[in-house]
Amino acid sequence: MRHVFNGCHGVAATLGIAMAEYSLDAFVNRRVVLDTQGPLLYIGELRRHDERGYWLADADVHDRGEGHASKELYVNDARAMDRSGARRVNRRLVFVDRMAVTSVSLLDDVVTDDTAGEESPWLPDDQQR
Repeated sequence: MRHVFNGCHGVAATLGIAMAEYSLDAFVNRRVVLDTQGPLLYIGELRRHDERGYWLADADVHDRGEGHASKELYVNDARAMDRSGARRVNRRLVFVDRMAVTSVSLLDDVVTDDTAGEESPWLPDDQQR
């Protein structure tokens, strides 16, 4: 079995779950979070991806070095805003080089205090709380 997402592979190994093959194609036209090892964080609608990188539309490029919020707090705030219909957007379209990205997740999959009890689409029913 081939795992496309490094993050999913880690979760599968930790939980002992046999996971089907995943593809970023399932994330296209959805709001995603692209995390980097550096201070930059990208939140936006994934329009396309290829071996070079990711195209995000209506994106928020956040530089942790310019703000006081940690990346985690910033993403949690973005998730809460998105759920209420509001968004921070400072780029209509941005290309993010694949080499800069350490993880990709759906904004909807960000777990906050108010979403902690929700069921995960990644876990089988018998693994839910």
